[in-house]
Amino acid sequence: MENIRKAVPEDIPGIVAIYDRILTEEESGRAVVGWIRGVYPTRQTALDALEAGTLFVLEREGVIAAAAKIDRNQVPEYADAPWRYPDAPDEQVMVLHTLVVDPAFAGRGCGSEFVRFYEDYALAQGCPYLRMDTNAKNTAARRLYARLGYWESGIVPCVFNGIPDVQLVCLEKFLG
Repeated sequence: MENIRKAVPEDIPGIVAIYDRILTEEESGRAVVGWIRGVYPTRQTALDALEAGTLFVLEREGVIAAAAKIDRNQVPEYADAPWRYPDAPDEQVMVLHTLVVDPAFAGRGCGSEFVRFYEDYALAQGCPYLRMDTNAKNTAARRLYARLGYWESGIVPCVFNGIPDVQLVCLEKFLG
């Protein structure tokens, strides 16, 4: 049974375990995400989103299969992106952060399902302008977002979440 809901404190170990499995995949060369263990994402990443009430989880087969933060907070690096909709009112922009899918559930539609939830959630909150980002190295995420109709507005070179030399791909979509 599948369910996407706001996270609760008991979900944190499962979310952190997904971070760890993704980082292990990266370290072994089986995946390229652009994250660094101990830098980003960490347990504190999940705890901060939980405390803010912006952390969501997707459950499958009785376990957390995916998680992400959804809010209106545009990271400072977005100011340097050449957005297609640069005049979108801030209060109408929803942002998806740190979407993670457990490698055990890869290729099973969890990412697509979570993005569809994000879009529905954003519209319900009066936010037709959607933004997100990923590391340019993360070609799997870039393919997923392109398939789901997201436009790559540009790449911003930066230090992102403590990770140096990131080529931050800024993506957007208008649901109008």
